[in-house]
Formats: sequence, structure tokens, C-alpha cells
Amino acid sequence: MAICYNGLWKLLIDKGVKRTELRALAGVSTNAIAKLGKNEPVALETLAKICTALKCNIADVVEMKGDDNEGE
Repeated sequence: MAICYNGLWKLLIDKGVKRTELRALAGVSTNAIAKLGKNEPVALETLAKICTALKCNIADVVEMKGDDNEGE
């Protein structure tokens, strides 16, 4: 399973919020934002802060995608 944060980036575009603004608004580190940009795992606490700042649900931010080889 792969993690995908495309929902987060779409939400930021829809709300007109830049990544640097999100960092300050949610109180998360630049390292966390960098990990999100690379679709790497981040702490659930980080995702909770982002969801609180953006007033959204975690499902709006993160998605689990199946591997291409799944079922083989």
C-alpha cells in the first residue's frame, strides 16, 4: 500500500493556501511538509494538526493506494 496526499494539495489549491502558509497555520515542521510532498509517512499527530487547521477530515488529506502488483 502506498500513501498519497493529492487530496491535501487539491484542498490547498481550493482554499488558496500555500505550503508555507499551511506550515505556519498548522504548526508543523518544514520536514513534515517535505515528507508530505514526497508521499512519505508522517505522524498521525501531524495529519491531525493539518486537518484542524484546514477544518477537514483526514480522508480529505490522505489516501491509501494499492500496489500495482496487488493480487499477483
